[in-house]
Amino acid sequence: MRWTDTPIHFLDFEGSAASGILEFGVATLQGGKITATHTRLCRATGPVAADDTKVHGLSADGLASQDFFAAEWERFAGLRATGPLAAHFAPVENSLLRKVWPYPRESPDFARPGRTATEWGPWIDTGRLYPQLFPQPGAARLEDLVARQGLQAGLEAAARRHCPPGRRRYHAALYDALAGALLLRALLRRPELAEATIPWLLQMSTLDADKRGALQQGELFG
Repeated sequence: MRWTDTPIHFLDFEGSAASGILEFGVATLQGGKITATHTRLCRATGPVAADDTKVHGLSADGLASQDFFAAEWERFAGLRATGPLAAHFAPVENSLLRKVWPYPRESPDFARPGRTATEWGPWIDTGRLYPQLFPQPGAARLEDLVARQGLQAGLEAAARRHCPPGRRRYHAALYDALAGALLLRALLRRPELAEATIPWLLQMSTLDADKRGALQQGELFG
């Protein structure tokens, strides 16, 4: 199961456990291309801290007319059924998603082909892959990696095509999802990783030794 053969759905959420998900972005990567994107604003389910508004630019009052994120069940359950989910430092997205829906429908286990699972993960995580495969000084923050990999101009071009006006910046959900998808594509376009499989990416994105050991042992190539 080469990485190009299966859609990889890169997610980003703006919000917190207190406020709920205020904005989501999805960028689907398949065959080395961004094949679909989705985004919208969502009504807060709790208070939005002023410090958070300074970061993502969203407020409870400004979102009062939007539908709650919970209205997106069919979309996200469908994404999980068709390909693995991905994020930059995925535990954040996984936690926010599970707070709304603890489990998806029974879906393919992309870490163990031929099996099924009722978990949102395991996730492909660029925040874990880059430091492991190409360790170097400096933080693995999304914007730092994008700049370091020379992807900023490509990200800005993708944002002009896909992101709503006014949300073409870091800490806007679809912009960050696109950034993560471009980072993953750049990583997997390296000759030594071009034949990487989905199970291998999921294993390498799982830092916990016990959880990684529980995944089916796979090879980089195959």
